[in-house]
Amino acid sequence: MNTTTVSLREKIGYGFGDMASSMYWKLFGTYLLFFYTDVLGISAAAVGTMLLVSRCWDTVFDPVVGAVADRTTTRWGKFRPYLLYTALPFGIIGVLTFTASPWHGAGELIYAYITYSLMMMVYSLINVPYASMLGVISPDAKDRNALASYRMAFAFGGSFLALALLQPLVSFFHNWTLAVAVIGTLCVLLFLGCFAWVKERVQPMTTQNSTLRQDIKDLCRNRPWWILLAAGIMVLVFNSIRDGATLYYFKYYLTDGAAAKFFSTAISWSTLYLLTGQAANVIGVIITAPIADKLGKKLTFILAMTTAALLSVLFYGLTKNQLTLIFVFQFCISICAGMVFPLLWSMYADIADYSEWKNGRRATGLIFSSSSMSQKIGWTIGGALSGWLLALFGFHANVTQAQSAQKGIVLMVSLLPAAGAALSVLAVSLYPLTEQRIKAIAHELEHRRLL
Repeated sequence: MNTTTVSLREKIGYGFGDMASSMYWKLFGTYLLFFYTDVLGISAAAVGTMLLVSRCWDTVFDPVVGAVADRTTTRWGKFRPYLLYTALPFGIIGVLTFTASPWHGAGELIYAYITYSLMMMVYSLINVPYASMLGVISPDAKDRNALASYRMAFAFGGSFLALALLQPLVSFFHNWTLAVAVIGTLCVLLFLGCFAWVKERVQPMTTQNSTLRQDIKDLCRNRPWWILLAAGIMVLVFNSIRDGATLYYFKYYLTDGAAAKFFSTAISWSTLYLLTGQAANVIGVIITAPIADKLGKKLTFILAMTTAALLSVLFYGLTKNQLTLIFVFQFCISICAGMVFPLLWSMYADIADYSEWKNGRRATGLIFSSSSMSQKIGWTIGGALSGWLLALFGFHANVTQAQSAQKGIVLMVSLLPAAGAALSVLAVSLYPLTEQRIKAIAHELEHRRLL
């Protein structure tokens, strides 16, 4: 095993990968439901069902990608080649997802099913191997915390950039497809940069010889993995409902007029609100590593999501004329949300070590596929619920909303996300891997690899 110190350039290069993923992820999570309902005119209920159905196969697809990546052997390593060969399809299919179909009515919905399903599959093909790289760049827990923090800082930076660019680009081109194409080009370049700058160092023990069936059996018996999977799903439910409801909250509950101008382009209050959240996310990522090094990952996670849940409950009581407080709460909640993602990624790397220590077999890709799987399941639940809840509350696009619909939209940015945050805390409270135990496992694995 090569134990060369991970350089600053490599940490930045690793961050490039999630910057690319997150630019698209944020566009899909924040704008896609709105694009389907308010731009293309598809009903909210139909979109909710489409999001659920499209992701069912894709969620199962993630572990398949992880298992195949574990068995990939190239001169570039197991996981890096997927970044090289999937970057361009990733960019192109994302653009097609934000393209209006030449068919109308049912044809529009069928096109949405096809393009969105393809997008989620290619997202798995590039993001599962990318996530798995965290487990093979370095065996050191502090290196992994640092890499996870760089990853999340660049991820939220990418989300910030995507949110900052989309509205001005749509206004400039008068076209959603061209606007997303600019962002998609940046995503492709960032993934190629990640491929070029990152190395894989941690290798499985030379005696390892396992079948896919054995790896899946090991995974199913891995209690920390199940706990973290549940926590990750609930965190994504928390985020996806809040993000998905934001544009509706400002358009139909608050007045979403121009808040500022940037190079003669008006920036709406909703965009400014989303950018405030992304800036706060980055702050949360930055402060996570030193706090986690002192308190431990588990306690840091619990404190962050408990605070996010309580603040989200208080958010429900804010009125239309309390715009300043609305932004203050968005900032504070988003700091907490930003803290948990680097913790989750670092904890998955620890679980990969735990699995190898317990079973004598390393399945990094399969274990890290669960991180993508939890994102997809949480995003599926949150996205589908967002569409169905809008329909349940009586939402109709591009008209003044009834009081019941407005109240429902407020619930979607406050109490409903709070429930997801509380459930994530409940799950992580059961997580058994302490910092001391992980350190002991890492030392024993290093000794085994030298034999």
